[in-house]
Amino acid sequence: MSNQRDCAAAMTGRRRLGSIGLVAIVALSFATIATAKLPGDEGAMMRMLACEGEGVRMEVYVPLAVAGHGMRAGQTVAGYYALDLTDANKGKPLEPVRVTMSADKKTVIVDQYTRGLPPTHVPVGGGTVDFDQRFAKSAKCGPFQSQDPNFGN
Repeated sequence: MSNQRDCAAAMTGRRRLGSIGLVAIVALSFATIATAKLPGDEGAMMRMLACEGEGVRMEVYVPLAVAGHGMRAGQTVAGYYALDLTDANKGKPLEPVRVTMSADKKTVIVDQYTRGLPPTHVPVGGGTVDFDQRFAKSAKCGPFQSQDPNFGN
């Protein structure tokens, strides 16, 4: 009998310890969520380039502070490139890019440096470009700083 009581006591102790551990994990999770810092103004982005290819869409985002004032000649900013593969059931990943306005302000250069692709030169007024050879070939881009890929076309 003593052995059964010892076993039952040990199991009760384990359950209590497990319950305490679970409560601690849940409390820490809520504390982490409550203290998660949202991005400030420097984290806000705006789409500045919208392109469409065959069954795929591409978008380039730059910081809102830059979008509001326009890019200066020769200026480079950190932004994001979105390759929307939703139609192929592959989602819409965002990748960091460098976005540069050419010195003559006629071309926007999108540098997908994380994938080692050559920079893509997009005419500011819009045009057809290749972002990469796998998904984003012959993409028709609207004008830079326009929300509609067919704007002006």
